[in-house]
Amino acid sequence: MCAALLLTACGGGRRQDAQEPSGRFTVQITTASFPAVQRLSERTHLVLAVHNLSGKTLPDVAVSVCNVTCAFPAPAGQGTSAAAFSEHLQMAGLARPSRPVWVLDNPPDGSSGSGAGSPGGAVTAYSNTWALGPLPAGRTATFDFGVTAVKPGHHVVAWEVAAGLNGKAKAVLPDGSLAHGTFAVTIHTPPARTYVNNNGQVITTSSNTPH
Repeated sequence: MCAALLLTACGGGRRQDAQEPSGRFTVQITTASFPAVQRLSERTHLVLAVHNLSGKTLPDVAVSVCNVTCAFPAPAGQGTSAAAFSEHLQMAGLARPSRPVWVLDNPPDGSSGSGAGSPGGAVTAYSNTWALGPLPAGRTATFDFGVTAVKPGHHVVAWEVAAGLNGKAKAVLPDGSLAHGTFAVTIHTPPARTYVNNNGQVITTSSNTPH
């Protein structure tokens, strides 16, 4: 089970894993998309669509987003050592070593008409994890994360699907393996702009610098 589903966030409230049934629920990932090439300040979407093939209702379909891997225990600097869409900087003296690679400006809210969840229903008390509620047999839940790239470089985003929030209800693919995967993404800086000023000089600026 993904570490993100095992680590609870701070705060009170009722347990979101109360009375979760045990079992394996077969799902199909009908959509798994995130642009492999992006640019700084570009807004994109990470989309995961989970189709319930199990013949019974998933208790609470959920997705965790991790840095490099969702495996537990994860190597240092990976897994839930970083916030979702972030990375763990291996530098001494940092009060908060988790630094964003993308800003999550539009998290899933359950209002996509998928038959799971409700507006605002995706928020959970678990680290890096969003849930859309019960998913009836034969229905599809779509997790759509709207993000904006804020750090250039090569990055890996891991994801894992669960059928519940406390590890009893497991989402598996038709071959019996866990429903998970990764996206490898390269974020480029904006291309330089070159122009000739009134003095005949060639000026090169960043594309996001006004002139």
